Amino acid sequence: MLYKNIVRPILFRLTREDPEIAHEWAIKLLKIAGISKYMCGALRNFIAINDPRLVQKVFGLEFKNPVGLAAGFDKNGEAIAGLTSLGFGFNTFGTVTPLNQKGNDRPRMFRLPKDKALINRMGFNNLGVLHLAIRLSTIKRRGIPIGASIGKARNTHIKNAVDDYLDCLRLLYKFADFFEANISSPNTPELRTLQYENHLEQLLMALNHKMTQLAKKYKGPFKPVIPKIDPDLSWGELDAILEVCERQRMMGLIVANTTVKRSGLKTEIKEDGGLSGEPLRERALEMVRYIFNSTDGTLPIIGVGGIFSAEDAYEMFKAGASLIQVFTGMIYEGPFIARNINRGLVKIFEREGIKHISEIRGGKRNEKIGKCYIARRPGCQPHY
Repeated sequence: MLYKNIVRPILFRLTREDPEIAHEWAIKLLKIAGISKYMCGALRNFIAINDPRLVQKVFGLEFKNPVGLAAGFDKNGEAIAGLTSLGFGFNTFGTVTPLNQKGNDRPRMFRLPKDKALINRMGFNNLGVLHLAIRLSTIKRRGIPIGASIGKARNTHIKNAVDDYLDCLRLLYKFADFFEANISSPNTPELRTLQYENHLEQLLMALNHKMTQLAKKYKGPFKPVIPKIDPDLSWGELDAILEVCERQRMMGLIVANTTVKRSGLKTEIKEDGGLSGEPLRERALEMVRYIFNSTDGTLPIIGVGGIFSAEDAYEMFKAGASLIQVFTGMIYEGPFIARNINRGLVKIFEREGIKHISEIRGGKRNEKIGKCYIARRPGCQPHY
């Protein structure tokens, strides 16, 4: 309540001309907090919700709780320690490109408080994959799975896009536990073209091949590579993506990125970019539900879009998600959003008599979910 009633109004007012400034302040504060292991420990003890009903194994990784921080909040891994102390079950850093790039001109982030939404056209501003690799290499105690989001550089032609993803994967393999293939941001020219069947098949085949090589070279595991798709796809386009994912035996999907649509907004705004937050919730739920039903619940889904509360998270799990991510929710609800969602989920479980989070996935209480159809690859485990 302190954040929403006092901190947020002041913060929003001070940075109304350029909301990205508030984002930069948050990263700096979290970076400072992460310097002290005692402060990090105190934060974890205060925030973390440790409940066996929330623990699960998804694509071979153990998650202490299902609430993750989405890519985009800390692109360069500047506040890893501080963010991992905020009670999340996993964090994703990036999106990064092979070399540093400035992104689009500022202002490039816009708040829509009436809609509990954001519009951004950041354009993959980052310091390059090597910087993130160095930052991730400094982590001594992770405690939670760490993901890296990788993407195509703005000036890379679509026919050479695969090389950008492979370069990022190669440099980050040793330091990330899973990878997000960002093929759906609306703010990089031609990027969404990678979701089309021929481009997608080529990209996922190359990523799988490179991952096999890296696992053999470093004598490590075949780590999950999870495509992130956009909410503006038609059902036919989504079906085509699912067919490619099945052929390439992908280990999951992230649903969904930001939307370019503006229907139903209370705020009059003409800014370009991707819209996130509450207006995206119903579409994200619809897509997750469709994918869950189309794959008979065999493809793990990370649900993203308009998640602000435990009830929002519960609806996403009932739709078919195994895990969730937040971004805009953290802007509006504050740094303790993971604690609040997890605490709320435990209360829902008690109210509904739920013994474990796996019972509610897809609304199929107490029904055993089968083995993942992509789990035929050596070392790939069933997601439960």
